[in-house]
Amino acid sequence: MDAVTDGETAPHPADGTVMGKDGMTVLVEVLRRRGYTVVGPTVRDDAIVLAELRSADELPYGWGVELDAGRYRLRARSDGMAFANAAGPQSWKTFLHPARVREWSADRDGDRLSLVAEPDEPPRYAFLGVRPCDLRAVEIQDRVLTGGAHRDPVYAGRRSGALLIVVECTEPGATCFCTSMGTGPACGSDCDLVLTEVDDEDGHRFWVRGKSAEGAEILAELPVRAADTRTREAARAGVAGAADAMGRAMPETDLRALMAGTLDAPRWDDVAGRCLTCGNCTMVCPTCFCTTTEDVTDLTGDHAERWRLWDSCFDLDFSQLHGGPVRESSRSRYRQWLTHKLGTWHDQFGSSGCVGCGRCIVWCPVGIDITEEAAALHDWTRPPSPGTEETPG
Repeated sequence: MDAVTDGETAPHPADGTVMGKDGMTVLVEVLRRRGYTVVGPTVRDDAIVLAELRSADELPYGWGVELDAGRYRLRARSDGMAFANAAGPQSWKTFLHPARVREWSADRDGDRLSLVAEPDEPPRYAFLGVRPCDLRAVEIQDRVLTGGAHRDPVYAGRRSGALLIVVECTEPGATCFCTSMGTGPACGSDCDLVLTEVDDEDGHRFWVRGKSAEGAEILAELPVRAADTRTREAARAGVAGAADAMGRAMPETDLRALMAGTLDAPRWDDVAGRCLTCGNCTMVCPTCFCTTTEDVTDLTGDHAERWRLWDSCFDLDFSQLHGGPVRESSRSRYRQWLTHKLGTWHDQFGSSGCVGCGRCIVWCPVGIDITEEAAALHDWTRPPSPGTEETPG
């Protein structure tokens, strides 16, 4: 698709612009020229993962995924779409709130001890292909890690320089439920650029809108033309179709009140009988933020380091106090995770901690489904139907 030339009508920001696959190539080049480390989806090890992109050719053109509880498979598509695939095993948390951070190191030389704080000097990230649900997850982590009294300097430093390029979802996975959480599939939050991918009889193209001053500057460097009605309508129809094609949904109820009112439900015993307490759900969740610290030394004992590591409330030692763990059973640990994610997160941070990405369902080795568990708890609170004597459970 050719750039707008002199004499043509300039793209109207309210309507957005349209670019072809060549525009995506230029976009990555422009971002790298501006000093950004571009991170986006690419195919590696039979999965679509997030990694540094050196060119747009590394995007997963023509690849999709098949998802279900405890199941993830890469599949070839019949078109050349790059972003028609649901959330993979990683989220942008991997780059903004990394799993391992060295906080300081210490060296002993005789009686002298030197302590050196480790400065975190991350690259300037440009995140290409952020899903609307993951954009909401970034907002939630902003509130948790920079919005309170205990600001995380590592997260704040990485987040402050990050450019967010959102791609609206047009093909959700079987485990997606962002619509019922109000987080997608359309972009409803602040970012720098929004793209919607279209591939139809008129060709493969992107409807692009600038959402920030820098986003508009970048857009001005791309080979774009004024957005036409057919492209806009096709893009909006794709997003609307995704909203109707969600594979999962949360029950239509006040989830915060549901969690508070079902602490003694027998369903917790049922899920505890299946849960391996492996913590996979917390590792892949884009909003889980808990960490622990680990001190290590070399064999001489003269060099020591302190590392900050991701932690999980499913770890038996997570609630360890003098005398033993507070949450010793798998029942209590799963209940803690779910009631915090859907319930008490509201009390701490003013919103739900779940964005409906479905990762916890896909990457649970035994296929525990958060929407199924919430629905079961909701059913338990309902009175029995007239004329029946069944005990809810």
